[in-house]
Amino acid sequence: MEATPHQISVELGEKEAEGIYSNFALISHSPAEFVIDFTRMLPGIPKAKVFARIIMTPQHAKSFLKALQDNIQKYEKQFGEIKLYGDERPRQFGFQPPAGETAPEQPDR
Repeated sequence: MEATPHQISVELGEKEAEGIYSNFALISHSPAEFVIDFTRMLPGIPKAKVFARIIMTPQHAKSFLKALQDNIQKYEKQFGEIKLYGDERPRQFGFQPPAGETAPEQPDR
């Protein structure tokens, strides 16, 4: 006889269904828990307000990481690679000396 998976009923309230936009997260941890503060950064404002704080055990945090990785892989398979801005290597233009050598110094004018 095959075991049937447990079904979980999840209730989503009207307020929670609206969601909270976050474009910046702060993560900290102790031996007992991970704390994720979801914030919103706005251009020209050096202060970010925390809109939601999620606290979870290390085991739940790792399970969450695996679930997020799985969903990102599925997303990218369907829609293409997610580009991360700021991770690009600076492109070098002009003459570049061979690896390990430095360019000759220019005389002062």
